Amino acid sequence: MRESDMEPKKKKLFQFENESSENKSLDEVNGSITVPENAGFWRTLFTYTGPGILIAVGYMDPGNWITSIAGGAQFKYKLLSVILISSLIAMLLQAMAARLGIVSGKDLAQLTREHTSRGVGFFLWVVTELAIMATDMAEIIGSGIAIELLFKIPLIIGILITSADVLILLLLMRLGFRKIEAIVATLVAVILLVFSYEVFLSGPQVNQLLMGYFPSSDILTNKSMLYLSLGIVGATVMPHDLYLGSSISQTRKVDRKDRQSLKTAIRFTTIDSNLQLTLAFIVNSLLLVLGAALFFGTNSTVGRFVDLFNALGDPKIVGAIASPILSMLFAVALLSSGQSSTITGTLSGQIIMEGFIHLKMPLWAQRLLTRLISVTPVVIFAIYFHGNEAKIEQLLTLSQVFLSVALPFAVVPLVIFTSSRKIMGEFANRAWVKYAAWFATIVLIGLNIYLIVQTISDFL
Repeated sequence: MRESDMEPKKKKLFQFENESSENKSLDEVNGSITVPENAGFWRTLFTYTGPGILIAVGYMDPGNWITSIAGGAQFKYKLLSVILISSLIAMLLQAMAARLGIVSGKDLAQLTREHTSRGVGFFLWVVTELAIMATDMAEIIGSGIAIELLFKIPLIIGILITSADVLILLLLMRLGFRKIEAIVATLVAVILLVFSYEVFLSGPQVNQLLMGYFPSSDILTNKSMLYLSLGIVGATVMPHDLYLGSSISQTRKVDRKDRQSLKTAIRFTTIDSNLQLTLAFIVNSLLLVLGAALFFGTNSTVGRFVDLFNALGDPKIVGAIASPILSMLFAVALLSSGQSSTITGTLSGQIIMEGFIHLKMPLWAQRLLTRLISVTPVVIFAIYFHGNEAKIEQLLTLSQVFLSVALPFAVVPLVIFTSSRKIMGEFANRAWVKYAAWFATIVLIGLNIYLIVQTISDFL
């Protein structure tokens, strides 16, 4: 009796862990988008366009806003070079993540779990879950504050409202993955248009702006500038985006037995990723330029979203362009950023939960659990510090510590796997890509360790 009971269990476990048909990343959308054969360049690119925009929102989420605007307010345009370098590193790592998913047919979480023990896999899940939680904190708080500014709704209510957007995601997934891509693209377009308009009104000094993209020696000699630079670099590459990128690159239907099909998928997915991350680079640059043009030399406090909202409507700070409309546009952009980021954050949570601990439960329950894990600490914190929004916004700073801790656990396996010929075959990293990736990884880890030490020191 026991032997007969054991056989099906062994077989089921084997199929679950090794057969891609039962272990696909984001199974309900994996390979759901058909790619036209022998189509022209633009038609093929259009088909592959979409995943990149979901990745890009992670690089322009509310957690990056304060750092970028503060960088401009304190040091004018000098830190634009830091944003440029950070964006180039992000492009390299995200292209590698997409290639990993396309070639292997598995996401980064699944491959990491396969090459580790059960205990290590569980530990990595906990660390990565903390990173997802940290990312969601910034997005939920940003959206909650935006709702408060736009509709005068108490922050705690705004946080609860934005937490319910997981229900929207459940509906969108039923409509198809292209609908999610289109909605997120629309929200990103709102962010881009708002800040382009506000920067245009602010009248930046174009010559100084362009010179800001060339690295300045002051960054290394000025301690305050160095610290803020590290904050920009350390907060730019999001660990959850690497897991997400390796998964949603598989939403296009690709014949992995056909070498040409793989090459086409890698080529156009990389183009999409780089184009959208260029968009994120532009948005982050606009944020810094806005901070420089409006607040440099004014001694204004711009460390909180509320400060920025109020400053844009105050003629004493930003001069003649001050207007309640600018303030409202800022809040609309903040809400768009928070909502687009929470959609991708929830998807990332599902990916790591399935990949690391093989949790088998209905998709709606899985997404609800992912959101509850992220929202609960924010709600508790908001209730405890009710009426003290400055304390709630401090969570944004603390959340970067979790992201910094989790980053090496995502980047190091990514470089190892994409450099492995056993996993990637002929599509393994070329020598220059591998060395550039290891260099970027070592730099990122070093910067994040420094940030962790400094943040904890400042907090204590």
